[in-house]
Amino acid sequence: MQIVDLETGQVDLEQLTGIFRVIPQEFDFIDENDIVRWYSNNNHRIFGREESSLNQHVLDVHPKHSANRIKKLLADMHSGNKTKVEMVIPAKGKQIQICFYAVYDHAGTYRGCIEVTQDVSHLVKQSRLGNLWKLITKH
Repeated sequence: MQIVDLETGQVDLEQLTGIFRVIPQEFDFIDENDIVRWYSNNNHRIFGREESSLNQHVLDVHPKHSANRIKKLLADMHSGNKTKVEMVIPAKGKQIQICFYAVYDHAGTYRGCIEVTQDVSHLVKQSRLGNLWKLITKH
């Protein structure tokens, strides 16, 4: 059994894999060279990932129409101008939140970023705008 030593404790590899399998968000780790190194593999994924996306440049696994935004986002993270970017986009009939968080080591060196994606449609429906929409459409 492989033990993973973390800053705040230990888990074995099977436990860590299980944790990422049940969390309803999807995670993708992009290293300091903008290469996709890891993704969570669970039934909650909105944007499917194939094992072939591993070790590919992040621009090669994202839609071409988002390339300029991703280039800018990564440049900002590499330079330290931004440590996080959060957005909500409509996709697949849902409201999808996509967040990028810069990852640094203890010395402050940029090591990559984690992309976290989740369906927030239920939150949008509960918002004031969602409630207004219900009134207007009489749902």
